[in-house]
Amino acid sequence: MFKNYTIDKLSTRHHPEILNVWESSVRATHHFLNEADIQAYKSMISGTYLGTLRLFGIKKGDNLLGFIGVGDKAIRLLFVSPASRAMGIGLALVNFVYQHFHIREVDVNEQNTQAYDFYRHLGFVVTERSATDAIGKPFPVLSMKLV
Repeated sequence: MFKNYTIDKLSTRHHPEILNVWESSVRATHHFLNEADIQAYKSMISGTYLGTLRLFGIKKGDNLLGFIGVGDKAIRLLFVSPASRAMGIGLALVNFVYQHFHIREVDVNEQNTQAYDFYRHLGFVVTERSATDAIGKPFPVLSMKLV
């Protein structure tokens, strides 16, 4: 089901909401991470990483339903709150960054099969596989590109 959502630019004042959506989504989809991993990634993301990305989100009232963070050429973060999944939010955010910034690349944890299936459904294909993530942890990463 596709809906037209209003997508807003997010700023540093939204970082607490972003982290809440990130953590709830990670706990629902990244079952391969343990508590120490979640806390380590959360610290890294909140520390400086969010400040390096262009961030956009979809809200309903005061609640952030989902957000996307992009770098120069790729989607770096895309997370939707568990209660808002299967409502077209992820699709709307990916379409937004594709239309406005021509972003067509993403890295996905191989063990997060839901994310992999989502991007594959949109037409992304795997272009590379790394045995570790960006900080060297043993969580394989698939680089994908929209063709």
